[in-house]
Amino acid sequence: MTKESLLESAESLKQPSALSAKEFEEKSEILAAEMNRLMGSRADLVQLIGDGNTAMMGDNHRNHARFMSSVFQHFQPVVLVETVLWVYRAYRSHGFHLTYWPAQLDQWVELFKVQLSPEAFQEIYPFYYWMIVNQPAFVMESDKMMG
Repeated sequence: MTKESLLESAESLKQPSALSAKEFEEKSEILAAEMNRLMGSRADLVQLIGDGNTAMMGDNHRNHARFMSSVFQHFQPVVLVETVLWVYRAYRSHGFHLTYWPAQLDQWVELFKVQLSPEAFQEIYPFYYWMIVNQPAFVMESDKMMG
């Protein structure tokens, strides 16, 4: 899968309703804090993020929640694809391992199941499913960009 096909697949995602986007935004700080607690307590954390990257991981989760809140309010497929590619490159260059993203994305989904209304979950989950199933493509494309 190429960057262009990632963009095409992202274009099939449906922007969540204003109500679901607002719910996500209102809960984003709590979601990020809980995400940091859950990921920070993992026994395999160093294998996921490298040594000494806990603060960077926390920043990533807070930034992720803010970014996704923006995506849900003003969805632009190209911004989503470009940002995810940037994140893969930037965090890998700081020692994050490829295993971090599946662990992180799966944890976000589990957290949303508990913290979001069923309606909001139904509208937000497709974005996470898209990121999960396209991880190999993001790795391949970010590898190309890293040289």
